[in-house]
Amino acid sequence: MHKLNTLNSLLLIATCAPGLGIAADLKAGQALHDGKCVSCHASEVYTRSDRRVTSVESLRQQVQRCDANLELGWFEEEIENVSQYLNATYYKFK
Repeated sequence: MHKLNTLNSLLLIATCAPGLGIAADLKAGQALHDGKCVSCHASEVYTRSDRRVTSVESLRQQVQRCDANLELGWFEEEIENVSQYLNATYYKFK
């Protein structure tokens, strides 16, 4: 019973705590990114010296803005996956 409660607690944390890097699916994030984001811009936007994104939170907010502007209808999990993929690949924020 104790193990089941611990597992349930971890699952709850993973689904309710975006930004902690818990349960992010980087491959799913890459697939979403490659399917939608590259239609508007190339990877240079992530590596330019004057980029607007300066933290994990501002990265997540930018992904949310893109989702809203393009009316993608991504779920929070998908936004988190894309954010974590971009962070792991380009930004490297802690």
